Amino acid sequence: MDGDERDVTDTPETGAPAQGSPAGDSAATRAGFVALIGAPNAGKSTLLNALVGLKVSIVTHKVQTTRTLVRGIAMRGNSQVIFIDTPGIFRPRRRLDRAMVDTAWGGAREADVVALLIDAKKGIDEQVEAILDRLADVKLPKILILNKIDITPREKLLELAQAANEKVAFDETFMVSAAKGHGLDKVMEHLGAAVPESPWLYPEDQASDLPMRMLAAEITREKLFLRLHEELPYISTVETESWQERKDGSVRIEQTIYVERDSQKMIVLGQGGKTIKAISQAARLEIAEALEQKVHLFLFVKVRENWADDPERYREMGLEFPR
Repeated sequence: MDGDERDVTDTPETGAPAQGSPAGDSAATRAGFVALIGAPNAGKSTLLNALVGLKVSIVTHKVQTTRTLVRGIAMRGNSQVIFIDTPGIFRPRRRLDRAMVDTAWGGAREADVVALLIDAKKGIDEQVEAILDRLADVKLPKILILNKIDITPREKLLELAQAANEKVAFDETFMVSAAKGHGLDKVMEHLGAAVPESPWLYPEDQASDLPMRMLAAEITREKLFLRLHEELPYISTVETESWQERKDGSVRIEQTIYVERDSQKMIVLGQGGKTIKAISQAARLEIAEALEQKVHLFLFVKVRENWADDPERYREMGLEFPR
């Protein structure tokens, strides 16, 4: 089943880091990696997008939607802060779950700074408790970010900050609202000074190291989950199968939505193809905005049974296959 053709446009694919800094003065510049970790739905993707100023990570109400290490790049004065939005850390039950959790902790170990984000409204539950216990042994600079302060009483925020700092020696604690943008300047000011002296690792105007093919697939996956979050398992995935630049400056994109059962395929298609058309239209509009280029998007839905046990699928998502 393919989506109807609409107008929706791209810059060349990005991905390879480019060394460089203003005027070539490495002593005057800083660059480093900050791992955002936390429980599912703590608001990591929302925070990343707000700090970078561009959507580079998908945001849905469905937990565990970030699967791989998504990098977003933010500039603060002469500092380049490269954020790693890790998958939410939770108690794994299936092979894909284990791969996502291993990826999250791997991203934390390879960063220059680790930022733990806690949903202040939820507080320290069993999942956050487990993260704090493990984070105490991570020998890297660490900061605590309490999110959703706009809907959390001040007394609870202070109690939460004290309880978390008793378990882990955080260098700083910040209170923010990622959705409203409150408190983000202070976070960036701290991180800009915390990353090591270094030439910039990416071009100044690059917001992410995600290839455009993958970014487009992530946008479609977000629209899929926003539309069907109560009916479709998060295990469903989207892959960009074809990307053709046209002479008129537009791009033709073919993507496949993979599900595990025929019943799920029918849910995605919807009666008379209405659901997939709505998903296609929403994805096209956002892909066009991100790429700044005219786009023709075609969506297909296919059943791929037991794909979560296929090592090749994990490699395509940038995950290690758990044995």
